[in-house]
Amino acid sequence: MTALHIAHPDDLYRLLPMVMACHAHRGIAQDEDACRAGLLPLLEGVPHGVAYLIGPRRSPVGFIVVSFGWSVARGGIEGRIDAFWIREAIRGRGMGTEVLLGLIPALGQHGVRALHTDIAQDNPRAQKLFGKAGFAVAEGETHMLRQF
Repeated sequence: MTALHIAHPDDLYRLLPMVMACHAHRGIAQDEDACRAGLLPLLEGVPHGVAYLIGPRRSPVGFIVVSFGWSVARGGIEGRIDAFWIREAIRGRGMGTEVLLGLIPALGQHGVRALHTDIAQDNPRAQKLFGKAGFAVAEGETHMLRQF
């Protein structure tokens, strides 16, 4: 089973380059200071989310960040996968599926009732990965966003 470690402030130097690489891969414009500002509260234990290192703590091969919110309809906490990235050189070996299949029951044991993610329509590989982990397209829903 692929190891998952909750990231702490002393893991920032390991996590930040991977998050920046993830954003670059996805075409997200993000400067390092803004990225650091987004990560530090999670690493310091803010209750709104958690960042996990994937693989050995000393030399992680990826990360997953889950943010938390409340759902009246689902009767409790729900999570959203904010970012999930594994180094390109080791993708396709089943590690992503292992991460999701290990993380989902752990989140459930801590009261999380549902887990959401957004997948680009032109990313069939990610769609297949999340499908293996039991995710399905939410019928009748369209993701919308308003930034400010």
